[in-house]
Amino acid sequence: MSIAFVFPGQGSQAVGMGRELAEAFAPAREVFEAVDETLKQNLSRLIFEGPAEELTLTANTQPALMAMSLAVLRVLEKEGGLDLKARVALVAGHSLGEYSALAAAGSLDIATAARLLRLRGEAMQKAVPAGLGAMAALLGAEMAQAQEICARAATAPEGAREVVEAANDNGGGQVVISGHRGAVERAVALAKAEGIKRAMLLPVSAPFHCSLMAPAADAMAEALAAVELRAPLVPVVANVTAAKATDPAEIRDLLVRQVTGTVRWRECVATMTGLGCDRFIEIGAGKVLSGLMKRLAPEAQAMSVGSPAEIEAFLKTL
Repeated sequence: MSIAFVFPGQGSQAVGMGRELAEAFAPAREVFEAVDETLKQNLSRLIFEGPAEELTLTANTQPALMAMSLAVLRVLEKEGGLDLKARVALVAGHSLGEYSALAAAGSLDIATAARLLRLRGEAMQKAVPAGLGAMAALLGAEMAQAQEICARAATAPEGAREVVEAANDNGGGQVVISGHRGAVERAVALAKAEGIKRAMLLPVSAPFHCSLMAPAADAMAEALAAVELRAPLVPVVANVTAAKATDPAEIRDLLVRQVTGTVRWRECVATMTGLGCDRFIEIGAGKVLSGLMKRLAPEAQAMSVGSPAEIEAFLKTL
């Protein structure tokens, strides 16, 4: 069986994630301590104890989820003897999870990933004034249908053009849209009128993965130009192309494009299954990606690995 490691994105965080892991394993503690030191913040205490509203601030959520994923990975490697290069065929991450995937594959060190994700979170939050943007989930819509709804919703009643674009193609009839609040609200109304099963605004702080994020993309381009990126130990399947990437210069460009681009997760999974992956291991917090996998690749095995018990169960399967 061929294994892919996948790394979760925003929305998978929960207060208390990783606490049991850090108490049980020194390699996990070392990851959380390294991120705390890098960010000059006791982020691990926020992760373990909350409050939830502070953890869900995107500038905290992004490095926190990366720390959780890398803590799990380090335990697998140092306590479980996992050789990533020998046992894992591909890595991929959903949105910020792409940074976790790259850190897991040795393209970025943990400190650099933490700094980049803190900056990414801050830049995304600053890109659009509060209240101006929104995101919504269209459940029961396929990508082409969502794009057609967005095209119609982009024109305001007075004729002005506003931004509303497909942000995430999660597959299984789940598309997330993003843009100006008015345009997103019009798209939700159109979706309901077309009989789409469920269309709802999401409780997010900014309109991620759309062209309104251009200022954040510029900030990431500047930051990424100043860091060393190494070729990953195993190829990463990139969000914006749904294709394998191994060249550091290409990866740098893909990370910039990812800020405004669609997360093509459905196609990423199709790429990985097409390349022979039939086991998907979600590394880190939550079970969002392994849940999606049941719809996207029902013939494949999927499991979440985020607790000591789950680590033990996974290592027994190798």
